[in-house]
Amino acid sequence: MDGVIVRTTLSLISPGILLVFGIAFICAWLIERKRNYLLLLASACALFALGAISQILGWPSGAGLNAIISGALYTSAVLAAVEGILLRSGKRIGLRMDMAILAGFTLLLAYFFYVDRSLIARVYIQNFGYGIILFIAAVRLSPLAGGRYVDRVLFWILLAFALHFFPRTLLTIGLSAPVDKAAFANSTFWQALQLSLAVLGTGLALAILAAAVADVIDDLRRERDVDSLTSILNRRGFEERVSAYLRRSGQGAASLVLCDVDKFKSINDTHGHDVGDAVLREVGRVLRKSSRKGDIVGRLGGEEFAAFLPDTNPQEAYECAERLRIAIEKSRFAVLEGAGRLTASFGVGTLKCKDSWSSLYKRVDARLYEAKRTGRNRTIAHEFSSFQVEKGTEMFGPEFVLKRQDV
Repeated sequence: MDGVIVRTTLSLISPGILLVFGIAFICAWLIERKRNYLLLLASACALFALGAISQILGWPSGAGLNAIISGALYTSAVLAAVEGILLRSGKRIGLRMDMAILAGFTLLLAYFFYVDRSLIARVYIQNFGYGIILFIAAVRLSPLAGGRYVDRVLFWILLAFALHFFPRTLLTIGLSAPVDKAAFANSTFWQALQLSLAVLGTGLALAILAAAVADVIDDLRRERDVDSLTSILNRRGFEERVSAYLRRSGQGAASLVLCDVDKFKSINDTHGHDVGDAVLREVGRVLRKSSRKGDIVGRLGGEEFAAFLPDTNPQEAYECAERLRIAIEKSRFAVLEGAGRLTASFGVGTLKCKDSWSSLYKRVDARLYEAKRTGRNRTIAHEFSSFQVEKGTEMFGPEFVLKRQDV
C-alpha cells in the first residue's frame, strides 16, 4: 500500500507543476490583459492537470469512462496550448478544427475501448496524435527560429517536445501494453511519460513565460521609443538606435539626414493644431515609405525629422535626401484644403573619422538651417564653397546639382 501511495504522489508532481504554471499565466494576463493567449495557456495547464488527476486517481470510476474523460481533457489541453502559442504570433488553428480534432480523438478512444478493446491503440492514438499536432504548430512557427533569442528557444523546445512523443512511445511500450492498471502504472512507458512531461513540459512553459515577459518589455520599450503622433521613432529611440549602430560598426560609412517642414508655424496658425498634427503624421508616413529598408527614421521634435542611412557615401546620402524631399513635395496633403503644396528643407552629412553623434548632428543641423535660410525646399549636403549651381542665379534651389563627388 505504501508503494502505491508513493507512486501516486510522485505521479501528481507533474500536474501540480502545471497548475503552478497555470496560475503564473493568469497572473501575467492580469498584468497585460491584451495578451489573451496567456489565458489559453493557463487553460491548457489546468486541463492537462485535470486529465492527469482524473487518470491517476481514477475519477470518474469505470475504466472506459475514465479513459474517455481523461483523454478528452488531455486533447483539449494540447489544443489550448497550441492555440495559445500560435495566437502569440497572430496565427490560429480555429475553433471548428479544434472541435473536429477533439471529437475525432474522443471517438477513436471510445471505439478502441468499447468496440475493439486495445490499450496499445489508445496509447499510440494519443501520443502520436499529440506529437503531430504540436509538430504542425512548430512548423507554422518556424520563422521564430530566426528571431530573438527567446523566440528561438521557444521554437526549439516546442519542436523537441513535439518530436519526443514518437521515440519515447516506441521505445518504452513497443507493440504490447501492460495487462492491467497496476502493471501500467509501473511500466517504463508511464515513468518515461511522467519524466518527459516534467522536464520538457516545464521547459516549454518556462520558455513561453519568458517570451511573454520579453513581449511586455519590447512593448514598453516601443512605447518609450516611438512617437505617438507619427508612429516612427521619437528622439530618444532614434538616438539609441543610431548609437547602437555606431557601437556595432565603429566608423563605418553612414550618413545623417535632417528634415524640417517649411512654414509649419503658419500651418498651425492658419488651420489649427489638429491639421498640423495630421500634416506631421503624413510627413512621417512619407519618410517611412520613401526610406530604404534598414534606414532609421525618427521625429526629433516639433516639425523636425531625421533619417540615419547606414552604408551610404556622401553622394548616395544626398540622393536619398533629395528623394525624400521630392516625395514630400509631390505628396497630396488633403487636410490643407488646397492651401498649396507642402515642402521641407534638408541637411545632409556623412560620418567622419572620430565623429560622435553630437558632432555629426551639429554639422548636419547647421546645413539644415542654411537650407531654411536660403529659401527652403532644398537639400544642402556641404558648405557653400563645395557646390555650384548649373543654372539660375539662386545659390541653392530645388534644381541644384552637385558638381563635386567628395561632399
